[in-house]
Amino acid sequence: MASLTPISQPHSLLKKPNLTNPSPPSLSSSFIPKDFPYPNAQSFKLPRMGTKIVLATTAEKHRKRYPGEAKGFVEEMRFVAMKLHTREQAKEGEKEVKEPEERPVGKWEPTIDGYLKFFVDSKLVYDTLEGIIDKAVFPSYAEFRNTGLERSENLAKDLQWFKEQGYTVPEPSSPGITYAEYLKELSEKDPQAFICHFYNIYFAHSAGGRMIGKKVAEKILDKKELEFYKWDGDLSQLLQNVRDKLNKVAESWTRDEKNHCLEETEKSFKYSGEILRLILS
Repeated sequence: MASLTPISQPHSLLKKPNLTNPSPPSLSSSFIPKDFPYPNAQSFKLPRMGTKIVLATTAEKHRKRYPGEAKGFVEEMRFVAMKLHTREQAKEGEKEVKEPEERPVGKWEPTIDGYLKFFVDSKLVYDTLEGIIDKAVFPSYAEFRNTGLERSENLAKDLQWFKEQGYTVPEPSSPGITYAEYLKELSEKDPQAFICHFYNIYFAHSAGGRMIGKKVAEKILDKKELEFYKWDGDLSQLLQNVRDKLNKVAESWTRDEKNHCLEETEKSFKYSGEILRLILS
């Protein structure tokens, strides 16, 4: 902005010069045009000569918002995740069906052996997640202790039930081992990316995961409802509590850190999809 230094008037040779600094003009809101681009700008007084004028604006309000941003960061994560679904899985989905597990669940041909592999690898991933949260290398992780969404104990009960039915419970396989190791490494150096996986794993299971469990049980378990698909208390409230915590944690992130978290969504889907595919093996 150009300097607003007052221009001195020429002094008469017959009069003693006036050495008093002229009073600076007052710039009130009446001097601001009605179409001024920053309607919330405050009126201000002209500072002394030699200082800069700083005008506080609402430019931040004019920044382009990300989809879902107005509702909180969880809505941004949800928006990105929905785009990675197929149209059969979600109305917002944009992904083409390429893998067997991306077909409608009604067309799946699950097996008991495959379902057991899925449960074993899922338990390893949840054990890892819950261990990371308990350890809390980053203080923000501690926010997500005892949310009521934890699945490890429920999976342990289900695996015990399978044993009692005479089935042999296998050892964890490559998809679960690979994902668990990735989560461990990520959690120690990249909290934003880790939170992306935390969100997608727990929230996906509470939605599409429940539907998959119901359909598979109808096909191979005589409609038995397993513990993996049960929660103590009101699930919708448990999810809302975690949404609030996630939004609170993300408030301290920069825009770049938020974007980095969102960019990790595709990897989360990749790893989870490889475990889900075990149901059809």
